[in-house]
Parts: sequence; C-alpha cells; structure tokens
Amino acid sequence: MKQTISVIIPTFNEENKIGRTIDVIREAHHSDRIAEIIVVDGGSTDQTLDVVQQKNICLVNCRHKSRARQMNAGAEKATSTILYFLHADTLPPKDFVECILSAVAKGYVAGSFRLRFDSSDRFLKLMTWFTRFKTTLLRFGDQSLFVRKDTFNAVGGFDNSLSLMEDQDIVRRLKRSGKFALCPERVTTSARKFIVNGPVRLMAVFVFLYLLYYLGLPQDKLKKLYRKMIRNGKT
Repeated sequence: MKQTISVIIPTFNEENKIGRTIDVIREAHHSDRIAEIIVVDGGSTDQTLDVVQQKNICLVNCRHKSRARQMNAGAEKATSTILYFLHADTLPPKDFVECILSAVAKGYVAGSFRLRFDSSDRFLKLMTWFTRFKTTLLRFGDQSLFVRKDTFNAVGGFDNSLSLMEDQDIVRRLKRSGKFALCPERVTTSARKFIVNGPVRLMAVFVFLYLLYYLGLPQDKLKKLYRKMIRNGKT
C-alpha cells in the first residue's frame, strides 16, 4: 500500500501566516504524496478563514479553541496512513515528505524535526541548537510531529483535557508505542512571540511553566499563568 500524508494545521487568527505555510507545503518535493492539507480553525476573528478558503483546501471548524482538540478533529477527518501536525507559523523543509516517508519505512511510528527560528537572534540560535538531542524533554509542537495514523489511534490521540503541554504528553505516549525519529532537517518557526516578550524572558517563562506542569499544577491554573505572563505576538 502506498503511504500518503495528511498535513493537519490548527489555526486561530493566523491570517498573516497560514497562506505562506500552505504554499510551502504545496511546493515541497514529492508533494504528490501529500493526500490533503487540513486546516482546523478554533474560531478565528480575523481573515484566516478567507485565506484558507481561497487556497481551496479542507477547512474544519472546531468549536473549541484548543490545539489538542483541533488536531484530534483534523485527525478524524484525515484519510492518509500518516498524519503530520504542523503549526500555522511553522514552515517545513523542502524535503519533509521524503524525510517522513523514509522514517516510517525504517520502522519508526512517529517523529519530529529539529528547529530554527526566522530570526538572527543569537540566544534563539543557541536554544535551537539543543533540539538536536533526542530526549523527550526537548520535543515540542513547534518542531512539528508526524505519526502513523494507526499508532495515533492506538495511543488515543492528543489529550483533550490539556490546554498546554499536549505535545509533551503525546510524545511520551508515542515513545512507549515504538521507535520515535528525530529528523536532522529543520522546520522554521516564527520568532514573533519571542520578539514581543523578549527572548530570554520568554524562555525563562516557558521553563517555569514547564516545571509547574511536571510538578502537577492543574491545567486551568497553568493556562491562567500563561495568559498573564505571555503576549501572543500575533499581528
């Protein structure tokens, strides 16, 4: 059976980013192996929906502004054997299709890519250097995630109860199900949030929230802290 990929992109007020992301996916090498691009919107109030509709791709409206719920909704709609979850402000490498298909052919059930920011900031460059290490502690959604659909269903998908750290949670479960690949190629994600909040300050906040998550702080309190301490940077 020929393996194909469904690209799933959760969105919320991404009018300035989503169009370019879709174009880059379509321009990728071996794009004929991409069966579909599914955008799952969480109630955008800007022109995101108009941009997506102009691109003539599958649009799913989700009742919940929750990345975990949105990605699960996209997975339910997907028809491919491989799911590829990608943030709206993140651009995959030209050969991402080859990388994913090769990893799955080698027996990996899931995997992600290394990371770079669209910024020349030295601190951010240093932070992305660490994404070459395979530890689960360094796997986050910005790095994107591919997974065999049967494995995704077997682990129960993303945890709908999580507003934050849903990426950490599913990577831990996927690694218990089989081999997890770390592709050396890099996705390029927007540094806008770091620019607005300050790179060092925002990284410190992320580490703080990360520690609170692993210490068991309830999601509602974690989300309140996130909203209080971080500006989203979207313009």
